[in-house]
Amino acid sequence: MDALRQVLDGAAEKGLITAEQAGPLGAYLAQRGVLAGGAASAELSGSVAGEIVDTEAPRFIRGFHDVLITIGVLILLAGVGGLGSILALLPVIVVLAEILVVRQRLALPAVVLSLSTVIWAVFTTMFVLDRLDIGLDGTAWVLAMLLPLPFVMGLFYWRYRIPIGLSILLLSVFAFLLTALFYLLGVAAGVSDFADAYPTPSAAIFALSAVALFSLAMRYDLSDPARMTRRSDIAFWLHLAAAPALLYAMLCFVFLRQGNGLFSLDRMQAYDSAGKVLAIVVVLMAIGLVIDRRAFVTSGLLSLIAAVGSILSHGEIGGGSAVFIALSIVGAFVLAIGIGWPQLRRLALGGLPEDLKAKLPPLR
Repeated sequence: MDALRQVLDGAAEKGLITAEQAGPLGAYLAQRGVLAGGAASAELSGSVAGEIVDTEAPRFIRGFHDVLITIGVLILLAGVGGLGSILALLPVIVVLAEILVVRQRLALPAVVLSLSTVIWAVFTTMFVLDRLDIGLDGTAWVLAMLLPLPFVMGLFYWRYRIPIGLSILLLSVFAFLLTALFYLLGVAAGVSDFADAYPTPSAAIFALSAVALFSLAMRYDLSDPARMTRRSDIAFWLHLAAAPALLYAMLCFVFLRQGNGLFSLDRMQAYDSAGKVLAIVVVLMAIGLVIDRRAFVTSGLLSLIAAVGSILSHGEIGGGSAVFIALSIVGAFVLAIGIGWPQLRRLALGGLPEDLKAKLPPLR
């Protein structure tokens, strides 16, 4: 599958087909069983022999040429930002995007330029707000800072059609709407920081927002179970944000105590909640197995290490080496999941209805 993608991406770079045509054409060829030459046939043979086929292979890493160009982009942007200011980055970003994205269609530099645009928009807005000195603070200041970002990323995506650009656009809209809701609730309640004054309702709102973001990512994911089109790339980036959002939303209900604020975790003994944290991480990993997204495994690693370390410390296991023992246990656990991913997915999907399994990425 990766070989087929590389062939189609190469054809798009040479102008034989457009980038928009590459995804649907790849899906059509995959459905008809047509593979791109000997490389793809060899890939199929490897799969039959037991080789793990990665359905999450990122399309933005296609060779060291992209890596070399990306290093140059990072160095140039760092130099321009240091010599001038963050405001001077925009014309450089635009020129580089016109050359590297529009003309040469390089994927990894496109990702870096998208993230650089976000950084420019945020810091520029902060600079303008500081100069205006209009006395905003708390939620109102965050709301004002987020306001230009959807417009900037909307223009960026309209021009360059980069999957991560659309994902950032959707995430910025989510962030702005969530912040606006907290601001309006604070105004209605007569408090400057609604999340700090009403942590439990705020945690519930944040949890619902995380579920909504996950649902949006799944909408893109389920529309392309073969993962051959740009919709799968958009879902990939959305899941990278949805997984930690869901994790934090569930951890809020574990650690949050009335009066501490939404973003202040209760200072209760970590051991008392270690079992709940482990259960949450396991649930997220099970979700990742079902939908074939490894972001749900990696998002909970820090929490998993902290929970295991807390259990070991409470039981006085390992003494001063409890942290390293926890790292060893979690590392072995992650390796077991990574190596046995296809078999674990088969177990996770075993009890699901057939009509639901038909909508999910196929077993490999």
